[in-house]
Amino acid sequence: MFPLHDKIVAITGASGGIGEATARLLARRGAAVVLAARRGERIDAIARDMREEGGRAATCVVDVTKAEDLRRLVSRTVDRYGRIDVLVNNAGVAPISPLAALDTEGWSAMIDVNLRGMLNGVAAALPVFREQGSGHLVSIVSVAGLTVSPSMAVYAATKNAVRTVHEGLRTESTDGVVRTTAISPGYVRTDLADSMADPHIREQTRKNMDAMGIPPEAVARAVAFAIEQPDDVEIGEITVRPTVQA
Repeated sequence: MFPLHDKIVAITGASGGIGEATARLLARRGAAVVLAARRGERIDAIARDMREEGGRAATCVVDVTKAEDLRRLVSRTVDRYGRIDVLVNNAGVAPISPLAALDTEGWSAMIDVNLRGMLNGVAAALPVFREQGSGHLVSIVSVAGLTVSPSMAVYAATKNAVRTVHEGLRTESTDGVVRTTAISPGYVRTDLADSMADPHIREQTRKNMDAMGIPPEAVARAVAFAIEQPDDVEIGEITVRPTVQA
């Protein structure tokens, strides 16, 4: 018996990196997965590949900054599979720069995607979780919020805000209906650096990822671990970083 054979999971930011790796791993372990991202052709190709391997996978084009898109994701998941057990909030951007650069557009993008996108997911999924009598919210956060480095103040602030929302939701959900898990990766080999406008920061981030980054599958395993726990066990937070990262 696959450990996740009865789980229905929707994942944002599933067109690559941690989101794609998580979708593939959960499907291999028996879950039915709905991949969500802005790049429709990309998630369709991933889902086809997953189905060819025997997995259950569907797709939904989603911009997490739009509340109606998250509502459509939850609705499509329920319509196709009868329920939604887990929402993985993975979509994120990191146009980081020193505060003195005054990149207000980048600040807004991080607030809109990293924080507002997660809140849109909460607003869409929470009523369904309550109606079902169970549900699990998983958000990919970052170690950037644990130790704030130069150029990462706003990015870290959005990730810490997500942590705060998670803790608030946890304290409001001690009836056992809703579980929450925040997962904080360190350097992971993904394309997150592509969203960094500053060429020097982008290049340094890529070098760090190449030198010490762990594969996205490492984070996917942490997601699976949290989801696989019995209903009376909540894994509140997990930090996953390279052993060589300071």
